[in-house]
Amino acid sequence: MAHPPATRPQMLTANNLRRGEVLYWKSGDWVMELDQGDVFADPKDADAALAAAQSFVAGHKVVAPYLFEVTRQPDGGIRPVKEREIIRGKGPSVEPYTGKQTSHG
Repeated sequence: MAHPPATRPQMLTANNLRRGEVLYWKSGDWVMELDQGDVFADPKDADAALAAAQSFVAGHKVVAPYLFEVTRQPDGGIRPVKEREIIRGKGPSVEPYTGKQTSHG
């Protein structure tokens, strides 16, 4: 599903169907860390990645892939624009001492 042109770069995310983990698109596959994912400056590239991700949905690997806006930080890092994606990137908020929460505070 194509989206209106973004004013900011975008990333592609989904959830692992079996474990529920948040995943990020990286060169035709998925990684678990936000800062390892591809950032798309061109909305056409972002839409192409979203279309390619549908094969993972059909293969029962991920669920609900979608694009979200990010900004580049002065130190080169990536920060989601919306609070929802900031929280998702840190891992389950109900388990603060396991998984991604231990490395993201």
